[in-house]
Amino acid sequence: MTLMVAAIANGEHRVRMAGIEFHTRVEGKPGAPWLTFSHSLATDLGMWDAIVVGLSDRFRILRYDARGHGRTGVPDAAAVEATNFDRLVADAVGLLDHFGIARTDFIGVSLGGMTALGIGLAAPDRIRSLTVIGARADMPAPAQQIWAERIEAVRAGGLETQLDSTLARWFTPAFKPRAPEELARIAAMIRTTPVEGYVAAACALRRLDYVSRLGAIRAPTLILSGTVNEPMLEPARAMATTIPGARFAGIGEASHLVPVEQPAAVLAHLEEFLANRP
Repeated sequence: MTLMVAAIANGEHRVRMAGIEFHTRVEGKPGAPWLTFSHSLATDLGMWDAIVVGLSDRFRILRYDARGHGRTGVPDAAAVEATNFDRLVADAVGLLDHFGIARTDFIGVSLGGMTALGIGLAAPDRIRSLTVIGARADMPAPAQQIWAERIEAVRAGGLETQLDSTLARWFTPAFKPRAPEELARIAAMIRTTPVEGYVAAACALRRLDYVSRLGAIRAPTLILSGTVNEPMLEPARAMATTIPGARFAGIGEASHLVPVEQPAAVLAHLEEFLANRP
């Protein structure tokens, strides 16, 4: 695929697409291979800061706020309940088109990791490699019910209803005394996520079902999971046995939001993987 666009300046870019204005950031080395980063539910592109700083001297980097998150617009009411991963994948591919990115290494965590799986299936010609962090490939019925309850609670009382339980799932107990400022920064992202943005992403998560298709992914794939993240650890291992040639690594002293809790470890795995993938 050949995409022709004008030279892209480093910095913030607003992209109007699918009825929403997306907030994006381009940085790194012009002319270098592209990396694209996709964040988790209830955060924004800033959650990748510690990872990007270690890669920007060798790569061209695109980060974006997912629909209804950060400084990206909120979908209209009709689109919220209909949100699925087909829509989130189309958003990501649309941004690649906008910036003229023919191929990219795509790196996602949680919601972003599941988006990565979807792109690997729907647009394999656009992907050089996939890195999937803290993610799974399906949502069993009990988990679907949990997401339904979270949606109800957020609609009734806002994101504050999810703050403490989310931080407890995302980080180990040792993280708070070790990095209080970083924990506070993530807490602020959760608090300021628009209700409709959270609900749209949660609706997609309830519908997640890639398990039967994982064997069709052909991109080199790295799967990372915090070893303290019990709900995701075994599903992550299982994905690595299903995706042809996929590699799995567990990261100790980390729960769900591994790139924030253990950025040095994630960066080390990424650097080795990117240096040696075909």
